[in-house]
Amino acid sequence: MDNTKYQIGLVGLGRMGANMARRLKDEGFVVTAVYDLDSSKSKTLSAELGCEAAVTAAGVAQVSNTVLTVVTDDASMQKVFSTSDPESLLLYAKDRLFINCATLSPAIHVEIEALVNAQGGETLEACMASSIPQAREGTLYLMCGGKKTAFDRAFPLLKSVGKTIRYVGGAGEAAKVKALVNMVMNMNTAALAEGLGLGAALGLDLSMLREVFSQTGAASRVLETDGVDMQERDHDCYFSAEHAAKDSGIALQLAEDAGLNLPLAKSTYAQYCALVDLGKGAWDKSAIAELTFPGRGEAQSS
Repeated sequence: MDNTKYQIGLVGLGRMGANMARRLKDEGFVVTAVYDLDSSKSKTLSAELGCEAAVTAAGVAQVSNTVLTVVTDDASMQKVFSTSDPESLLLYAKDRLFINCATLSPAIHVEIEALVNAQGGETLEACMASSIPQAREGTLYLMCGGKKTAFDRAFPLLKSVGKTIRYVGGAGEAAKVKALVNMVMNMNTAALAEGLGLGAALGLDLSMLREVFSQTGAASRVLETDGVDMQERDHDCYFSAEHAAKDSGIALQLAEDAGLNLPLAKSTYAQYCALVDLGKGAWDKSAIAELTFPGRGEAQSS
């Protein structure tokens, strides 16, 4: 496969977007332009990769045939695909493929697909269930939604950034799955924080407790990724509390639309919202332990 036929631009240069750009460059793809609202990120990454630092989202699409977006939320996505903004990606949507990787509400993916299709382009949602190291190493777990033609067109590129690639269905379907993945992950994180917090209150050795958890029904992927961090209060961010709140909120809206009451999801959402309200939204989701461990007044009083 000739990777150089893809002229790839990226919009949204957080740690996930930037590391995907680095991975694609390493894999022999042509990275043409990068853009972020924080122009310093664009300039730094463009210098590293030897590509253009676009001053608008439209500038990325102008020099690319494939554009990856890794933006924060629904509002950010609607802005970069605005029908009224002269800096919108839609200005150069014809014949382009847009691969949208952020966790957004399913309805936004449906809306963006319709807008891009009307301009003669294609979209694919490629929702990521992995973190920063996987983005850099090309081992992401990707859930994809959109037209099968768009998926087939994107697949050679997806193989370079993902270890597991699942085609879920039409626009919005992968976003539904991703919302549920993150909802359950967030609930598992909150449950682990409560279990370890109670263990600390009872005077138990938390290293021992984590080992017991790992060998019993209390085992979880979150125990592997967040258990030590909760114990040691190391909340360097891999997946932020702010994003945890946003994603749980998306899932709860889907539940409301379906007529379901999800009390555990609601409780978890409330805890992450509390962290955000306390100014800790940029901390890792493991920081939910600061709300449950005895004697940890930092999150509550800051």
